[in-house]
Amino acid sequence: MSRWELRQVPFRFQLSDLTLASYALPLQVRPEKLGAPLRQSQSLHAPVQELLPGSQGFVERGVPLDEQAPPFRKAGDYLCYVPQHYRHCFIDLGMGFAAYQAKFSSKTRATIVRKVRKFAEQTGGELRWKSYRTPEEIDAFLQLALPLSRRTYQDRLLDAGLPASESFRQQARAWAADDQARAYLLFDGERAVSYLFCPASDGVLSYSYQGYDPEYMKMSVGTVLQWLALEDLFNEGKFRYFDFTEGETEHKRLFATEQRLCANIFLVRRSLANSLLLRAHFAMNLLSGWLGRMVERFGLKARLKRMLRFGRVVAV
Repeated sequence: MSRWELRQVPFRFQLSDLTLASYALPLQVRPEKLGAPLRQSQSLHAPVQELLPGSQGFVERGVPLDEQAPPFRKAGDYLCYVPQHYRHCFIDLGMGFAAYQAKFSSKTRATIVRKVRKFAEQTGGELRWKSYRTPEEIDAFLQLALPLSRRTYQDRLLDAGLPASESFRQQARAWAADDQARAYLLFDGERAVSYLFCPASDGVLSYSYQGYDPEYMKMSVGTVLQWLALEDLFNEGKFRYFDFTEGETEHKRLFATEQRLCANIFLVRRSLANSLLLRAHFAMNLLSGWLGRMVERFGLKARLKRMLRFGRVVAV
C-alpha cells in the first residue's frame, strides 16, 4: 500500500479548458494502483489514521468503485466529496502488438496508419521520432521538450505542462537510472512537434506528461506519437500496463484495451470554509458541464476548443 504524502491539492475552477481560479488545501494524498479491489461507493470513509500537522484531510485518486457515489456525504468528522466519475483507461502491454492492433476495427486501424503515413509525407517523406531512456538521454529530451511544452495548451491553460524545475529534472534522471522512465519526441525536421514522458512503477508506465505544438494540430501529431510509442513499448516487453491515469478523453478511450469505473475521493475535515470551497467547486463543475453541452448542441464545441488551444480566447 502506498504511503500518505502531505501536499497542497489545488481545486481548479474551470470553464472547459480555461482555468478561472485555483485554491489549494493541504491534504494527504495516496494514489490507488491498477488491480486495487473495488470499493463500496456507499461506505467510503476516512482512513483510520491521524492527520499530519496542517492536514485538512485525505484524497485518494483513481479509486475503483462498484457504482457511482453521491457527490457529498457526511463521513464522521469528514465531508466525503466525489466531484466526478470517469472510466479509468489502460492498456494491457502483455497481449502483444499484433493482438493490440486487432482490437481496433479495420477502419480505425487504417485511419491511424494513414495519419502516420500522411505526417511522414508532409514532413519530407521521412518519419523522424526518437525514444529516450537513460539519464543522459532524458537530459537531451528535456532540452528539446521543455520549449515545446511552453507552447502547448496543456501548459498555457491547464498548468499541466512538463515541469521545468531542477528538482523534476533530477527526479526524471533518477527514474531513468532505475530504467523506470520512457520519453518520446516526434520531429518535423529538427523541430520537436509532440512529446510524451512516462515514469513507471511496479511494471506500470504512466501517461503523465504529453503535448503537441498547436500549429501541428491538424496533422494529429499526438495520435502519431502515441501509436509509435506503443509499438515500441509492445516490442520492448518490459512493462505490464500503460496507464492513462485519471480522467476520460476520446484519445484514451480509443487506445485503451480496458476501462473501469473510478473516482477521486476527497475526505475533508468538516468546517464552514471547507464546505463552501467544495460546494463552490462542484457548482462550477456543473456549470462548466452545462455550458459544454450547450456549445456542443449548437455545434460550437470543436471551434471553441481550437480557439482556446491557440490562445485566441483569454477570458469568459
